[in-house]
Amino acid sequence: MKASITTLSIALLVLLPFWLPNVYYVNIASQMLIWAVFALGLNVLVGYAGLVSLGHTGLFGIAAYTAAWLLTHGASQTTAALAALALAVAAAALFAVLSLRATGISFLMITLVLGQICWGIAYRWVDVTRGDNGIAIPSRPAPAGIRLEDPRAFYWASLLVFLLVVGVVYVFTRSPLGVALRATREQPQRMTTLGYDVWLIRFFAFLFSGLISGLAGLSFLYYTKFVSPYALSLSTAAGVLLMVIAGGSGTLLGPVVGAALVLAVQYIASAYIERWNIVLGTIFVLIVLFMPEGLVPGAVQLWRKSWRRVW
Repeated sequence: MKASITTLSIALLVLLPFWLPNVYYVNIASQMLIWAVFALGLNVLVGYAGLVSLGHTGLFGIAAYTAAWLLTHGASQTTAALAALALAVAAAALFAVLSLRATGISFLMITLVLGQICWGIAYRWVDVTRGDNGIAIPSRPAPAGIRLEDPRAFYWASLLVFLLVVGVVYVFTRSPLGVALRATREQPQRMTTLGYDVWLIRFFAFLFSGLISGLAGLSFLYYTKFVSPYALSLSTAAGVLLMVIAGGSGTLLGPVVGAALVLAVQYIASAYIERWNIVLGTIFVLIVLFMPEGLVPGAVQLWRKSWRRVW
């Protein structure tokens, strides 16, 4: 049954560009996939490790800036992509070493500072980042000769990356490392008593989360063909964290639903409602009041209660 639902969902996503009315909505769908990947990466820490981070936009931006700088200096697409991901993981290792000695609000504040340091470098190091003007790249890659300049082709490439990330995160959360990570969230002292290295488990989770965040930053660069300090801003960090929380942290589909909700309100509802940010804020308040665990867990609980009442 689950396999059939998964196959049907993938088929619907593959055929989605043919059902959308125009290219504008295809581009929005691509953005939803990119931000869903970023939210999935952040959720590894927020949902499964219980560590709320506001610094992952730094990793997101490092990958985007690295690839953009290399591409504008003559590097190949493959070299730029690999270097961007490698530097994002290296930065994640540094972030982890600096922040994982703390938990709770202290961890949150350290990651916030680290993210803002990255934003400050992007804003002030004009010789490399071009400051507020950002860096523009000439074109998107063309893997296997497939030109991603076409919106539908780019959507399918984004969908492929999204499905790959969903699959990898699914395997990770059910692996011994993923199970141990959830245990460190619930009972870190007991895990230490049992002989587990809690810091090392969280460190590897941070690296994994940083890799996915870097992949999202690289996809973001390919979509916009431009990166500026805004990609590393506090508002971006807060936005992706809200995606995770609104959809349901600690679930596989929660961040995806959260990303779709935020992007739908931002780009679709805003065409009809001038004060769309008030609408989005109201939705978040309602989620906190009536579905504090997020939309996906809340919807599952609501369905179970309704089912029990019917039967």
